[in-house]
Amino acid sequence: MSVDGRLPRIAFIGSGVMAEAMIRGLLRDNLIDPQDIIASGPRPERGQELRSRYGVRATVHNPEAAAEAEIVVLSVKPQVIPRVLPELRGHIRPQALVFSIAAGVRIATLREGLGVSAIIRAMPNTPAQIGQGVTVWTATEEVTPRQREQAILLMRAMGEEVYVDDERYLDMATALTGTGPAYVFLFMEAMVDAGVHLGFSRRVAEQLVYQTVIGSALYARQSGLHLAALRNQVTSPGGTTAEALYHLEKGGFRTVISRAIWAAYVRSRQLGRGAADEVERLER
Repeated sequence: MSVDGRLPRIAFIGSGVMAEAMIRGLLRDNLIDPQDIIASGPRPERGQELRSRYGVRATVHNPEAAAEAEIVVLSVKPQVIPRVLPELRGHIRPQALVFSIAAGVRIATLREGLGVSAIIRAMPNTPAQIGQGVTVWTATEEVTPRQREQAILLMRAMGEEVYVDDERYLDMATALTGTGPAYVFLFMEAMVDAGVHLGFSRRVAEQLVYQTVIGSALYARQSGLHLAALRNQVTSPGGTTAEALYHLEKGGFRTVISRAIWAAYVRSRQLGRGAADEVERLER
């Protein structure tokens, strides 16, 4: 961390949605000066957009951005990693921290492709855009205590952070929390559609569903009760909730959710293996 407690220069390799969420959080919490953020991406117009919106610097040259930074954030899609790693190799400062949010991409792949050792692999999720996300992360032994503190500040600008000591949990987090908001959005969409089918306007149905989900999540967290106990509180014998839950269970609701999360986990591992194989092929 810099002398005044703020973060040092950060380069974002990839300037998409999650990169912007991180930039917004860092600036909102006054953790870094806008001119100490460099956003790099292939589209000049995207760089101009971020420059105008946040006052950050922007470039289309990844090596140039990485060479200036003490923290290099890899915020690109996993399919792009095999092209980006050789491009960055030799341009990252020896003492810099690499912070990767590329889904499925292993630390070993990053270490081999970049030739660096201080690496944090993390999986944030989209509520980070409003500072309400959760990031699961792990770190190599070469990450210093100072770099850990810097990384935690970065992650807390997006919401909560959970450290794990084994990298295998990152693929699990990708399936559960990284893609988790999509499951919630689909469920909410189905509830809104059902409300419209019942006769509510879409505007009213959305208001009712949004507040029901927000209120239920906050109540569940604050109550300290098991989710099954909370569900039972709402379920009267022979009542409307019991009837609704019967049909959800009959339709295999739990099984479908479980299978979907497992499929996302498998896909995360496939993406990681694909990136590793491609990096190895390019280095031959």
